[in-house]
Amino acid sequence: MKSQVLLLSLALLAQGAVAQQTSSPVSTSDDPSILGSIMSPKPRYTREMVLGNILKGALEAMHFTGKEINNELSRNAFKVYLERLDYGKQFLLAADVKQLEKYRETFDDMMISGDLAVLDTSSELLNKRIGQIEKHVEGVLAKPLDYNRKDSLETDPKKRTFPKTEAELFQHWERLMKYEVLSRIVDKKEEQSGLATDEKGNKKKPVSEKKLTDVEIEKDAREKVLKSFKKIFSRLVNEKRSDKLDKFYNAITKVFDPHTNYLVPEEKEDFDIDMSGKLEGIGAILREENSYIKVERIVPGSASWKTKEVEAEDVILKVAQGKEEPVDVVDMSLRDAVKLIRGKKGSEVRLTIKKPNGLVKVVPIIRDVVEIDESYVKGTVLELAPQKTKIGYISIPKFYRDFNDRAGRNVTDDTRREIERLNKEGVEGLIVDLRNNGGGALEDARMISGLFIEKGPIVQVKANTGSTDILVDTDSKVDFQKPTIVLINRFAASASEIVAAALQDYNRAVIVGGEFSHGKGTVQAVVDLDGYVSPMAKSYSPLGALKITIQKFYRINGSSTQYKGVSPDIILPDQFSHLESGEKFLDYSIPWGEVKAVKYDKWKPSYDLKKLRAASSDRVKKNQKFKHVLDSIRWYKEQKEKSKRSLAATDFERERKMIREMADVFKKEEESKNLQVRDLSPNAKEKAQLEKFEEFSKTLKKDAVIEESLQIMNDMLKVSKL
Repeated sequence: MKSQVLLLSLALLAQGAVAQQTSSPVSTSDDPSILGSIMSPKPRYTREMVLGNILKGALEAMHFTGKEINNELSRNAFKVYLERLDYGKQFLLAADVKQLEKYRETFDDMMISGDLAVLDTSSELLNKRIGQIEKHVEGVLAKPLDYNRKDSLETDPKKRTFPKTEAELFQHWERLMKYEVLSRIVDKKEEQSGLATDEKGNKKKPVSEKKLTDVEIEKDAREKVLKSFKKIFSRLVNEKRSDKLDKFYNAITKVFDPHTNYLVPEEKEDFDIDMSGKLEGIGAILREENSYIKVERIVPGSASWKTKEVEAEDVILKVAQGKEEPVDVVDMSLRDAVKLIRGKKGSEVRLTIKKPNGLVKVVPIIRDVVEIDESYVKGTVLELAPQKTKIGYISIPKFYRDFNDRAGRNVTDDTRREIERLNKEGVEGLIVDLRNNGGGALEDARMISGLFIEKGPIVQVKANTGSTDILVDTDSKVDFQKPTIVLINRFAASASEIVAAALQDYNRAVIVGGEFSHGKGTVQAVVDLDGYVSPMAKSYSPLGALKITIQKFYRINGSSTQYKGVSPDIILPDQFSHLESGEKFLDYSIPWGEVKAVKYDKWKPSYDLKKLRAASSDRVKKNQKFKHVLDSIRWYKEQKEKSKRSLAATDFERERKMIREMADVFKKEEESKNLQVRDLSPNAKEKAQLEKFEEFSKTLKKDAVIEESLQIMNDMLKVSKL
């Protein structure tokens, strides 16, 4: 049976390369029985059968791990599928889940046969429950609710189980509806009383229109909640076939690793969900996580970035076009949510976001073409009183390169120019900021590392075949030879980690930052599946694409950056440390590993790292900014644990007020009076540049990590001057 499946997979795959880095591991077959059936006017094969076999062949042949799609993988895929089907445990009963378990070990078989029976059964069960829930919700919201009864809602799905009876299911929805209605009531009251804040956190003026009474507010809230959820129910019941296929196939791909996924045809254009490039939108990169749409990161200079309100790990709950009624995007596909968020330059979109601390707020954003200039390398000279030592600072937001235009701008040339300018300014040391840098071009990671060392290896890249390539810096020139610090945090990933790891291995820089970097040490290729269909089976196109992990990074010391990331030499309190963000928190992430180290010549720094670490630790303990950061981390962690929300009106309002007030307290950051930031831009006197520099300068002056990095650099320089 296995050989027949393999033959079918190979017959359906056409010749071609997955990416420039690899040659195709598959080929066509001349087996007449298979080709004859495909050429037949009435082929035995369905579209799902063709797609499933192509995906199976590609995943097993190309994926770095070499996993097989078998019963064991099927069991894990079923768990993922169930989470994607009803992550919140809000629709299915325990008995429904039991009924679906008959498919627990058949995902591999269904993929081969194309008979995706689990989709039909799931839809039948889900639609039945949705119909029951909708009818019950209509009854619940038809009259005022009891807002004095002491009750609570568990908001963390991980702490809930699938209800055993319909009565339990309905009880959950009664609580959920009360929570939603109370949220709207509090929002409206805050709006009318002037307690509501705008996108910048400033108090909004009370509305001038006629104020609603408490009775009117309550009635309006119930009506709007019902309208919103009826839309959700309708969307779920009328789910497209492509969305169902997405759930099934990506339940399988996710078990391979978090960065491998099937893209349905509609997603091919949008597989990054990166709204920065040629698109007009808000400049946020999003990801789908269970039932929620989460912000992966914010594009510097974008419309979202300008608000200073939308941040990585925020959950987008609703989307409204200007003042129109918001659309709930919980349980919505990423593709459909993005369609709502994108729009023409100058138009307004309002996002209802939920912060990791539980704070829910509405953020209006004026869509725009992303200002690419803000995504580029930026340099300045920093001086911290009383030392007055001139230290260079370079921010590298991402590793950009236009592969379609060799003469286009790239991060390496820009970094080299900033170093040249800072050398002319006579800086005594340099801070390279890679925090929040999600990566980019591997070539630039190699070349930027090379700006700080003589010739030598930078990173090892291992393929699924077991062969390892070593990327080497061949330019003996050292563009910057003085003491260097590299800043990282848990949002520094991929290419950023390669640079930080290489400079750490060479002892060329002191790595400073949060407890660890992101830990993404893998390479993905995007496979156009239509290119793998035999000419005789083109009628099944379009099939979509497969983003698949094909390689893994290893440091020159032999250790991988995957999973563990890069651990700084000096660890500082990180404002994001309360978030479970990083490869180690992702299910089915590829494990850490090692290969043989390569030969390289380490630098011999004049400073003693242990003494630098001890001095920094003493300062941090006394630093009020870091105390503020640590207090906020503790509070955020406490709020995360308090996942039960009271449904008694007085308690609900008190909790909301407390969360809002504490969030405001921890958001306030004092500017350093001892830090000077110099504007080195050639057009420094232009109004637009002055405004950009003012914002840039304020950000640096509020940053406790920047200030402490300058103190560390001064310690490094003291030793160097002895």
